[in-house]
Amino acid sequence: MPKIYFIDVTNRDTVQASRIGLAKLQKTMLNTYLGEMGIHQSEFAFPFTRHEHNYIKGNLELKELGAMGSLTLEGWCRAIVADVSGALPTGVRDFNLSISTSDQMMTGKFRGKLDRNRVIREMEQAVACARNGGARTIGVNAEDASRTDLHYLTEFAQAAKEAGADRVRYCDTLGYDMPMSIYQRVRTLAEEAKIPIEQHCHNDLGMAVANAVAGAQGAIDGGVDAYVNTSVNGLSERAGQADLLSCILAIKFARGMDKYEIGDPIDLTVACKLAKYAAYAFGVPIPINQPGVGANAFAHEAGIHADGILKDRRNYELYDYELLGMQAMEQQPAGRVITTGEYGGLAGFRHVYEGLGVTFPDDTSAEQVLELVRYANAHTQLPLTDDELRLIARYPEPVRGILTMTP
Repeated sequence: MPKIYFIDVTNRDTVQASRIGLAKLQKTMLNTYLGEMGIHQSEFAFPFTRHEHNYIKGNLELKELGAMGSLTLEGWCRAIVADVSGALPTGVRDFNLSISTSDQMMTGKFRGKLDRNRVIREMEQAVACARNGGARTIGVNAEDASRTDLHYLTEFAQAAKEAGADRVRYCDTLGYDMPMSIYQRVRTLAEEAKIPIEQHCHNDLGMAVANAVAGAQGAIDGGVDAYVNTSVNGLSERAGQADLLSCILAIKFARGMDKYEIGDPIDLTVACKLAKYAAYAFGVPIPINQPGVGANAFAHEAGIHADGILKDRRNYELYDYELLGMQAMEQQPAGRVITTGEYGGLAGFRHVYEGLGVTFPDDTSAEQVLELVRYANAHTQLPLTDDELRLIARYPEPVRGILTMTP
């Protein structure tokens, strides 16, 4: 039976959204949490973009050092040779190559420079460039797939497969699909092209999670593996896209999902930590009604509900809050607090790290990490979290690179 895998695109799709963003260290922390959670892949960078290079090098080093578990670090490029050839020297070897496939985009965006045949040729050349450059895995993205003629989309997917692609991404770029339509279209595409299908669903009409799950069902029922694109807390361009945790919970607990299996061992106890860190780093609070991790997700007041939940939690809860790691969340200290950061000194620095169980053999090694902590705080402009401090102390050299910008 084919399986479902998750490709989180927070560090690509979400960070390019208007009005929000992450520092490179914060993107790195998201990758470590995604790896800890057991997510299959992070679309972690734009490897043809110069200001990403030090961040990419540092994250690939951290991956080699075991800081990200089995997480695959994949770079996003336009499906053009120039992007791919510019990306290969960074060391990235897993790619998603994107090009628009709908007539609307060909007319309204390409303005006639590319037609259907030329789109396929551009994609084939980009895939060949990646393969010849030593790519391990290649996904080909059909941007605006939901508004693309299905016959042409199938032709595009078959051409991608023949060119050497491992997957095709069905992009519901405008959130246009409905669960029934995406299920049928993806299933037909899977049956005809016989290549694993990614679901990339935006939330413009509020159906991203439902569409992503339905699309995954269509791929599996069509006989191929499904890859679900997600973002942490559903943040992304415009109205966002499919929320990572919501998709996992739907596959695990929704009606009729018993036969659909997640291919990686997901550790949901990381979910709360991941969601809260993303909210902190982006500066976007978690909505009170966010599935799983919102403040009201397990809150009950109405008389009938409170009576029912006290008798048996299954009366009003499909899954347990303990599953999501809520009980392990660190509480903010009250009273006297010592922090370390951009303007911290050695005494306060040592005190903070001792509280984390981290000691330094001498002042020289402590001062070297303190200097990185200062730069990291200047980098994020937020108080550093305990996990950020741990990462800096454990992997100082990769972090030094991540904090370095050389225009």
